[in-house]
Amino acid sequence: MDPRAKIAAAWAATMFIFAYVDLFAFYRADFRAEVESGTVAGFDIGPGFLMFTTVYAMLPSLMVYLSVVLPRQSSRFLHLVLPVLYAASIVVAARGEWAYFLLGSAVEIALLAAIVVHAWKWRPTTEPR
Repeated sequence: MDPRAKIAAAWAATMFIFAYVDLFAFYRADFRAEVESGTVAGFDIGPGFLMFTTVYAMLPSLMVYLSVVLPRQSSRFLHLVLPVLYAASIVVAARGEWAYFLLGSAVEIALLAAIVVHAWKWRPTTEPR
């Protein structure tokens, strides 16, 4: 199977888990109380926070597309760097969280590791990119 398809699929699966884990947080009274107070994880909910979280969610979403269209060398570099940064941020965010969040985080990290492995093993072909 083409490494581009494997990588794009892993990014897509990661984004689904990101979304569901975050949505499930709204079933928690403690999280809703935080949001109602105007903070999340100690950060004030404001324009800067919302811009940062938008970019944070947007990058993996764009990586699904970029996995397919970028030249191999650029794509490979991004897929060796971004998953490591995201995995680190997931580990930090998961500290002290509930079991559902830890499970989602573990699967996200596994998918991000798969992206790195696929990118690492990705060898040049005769593809016209």
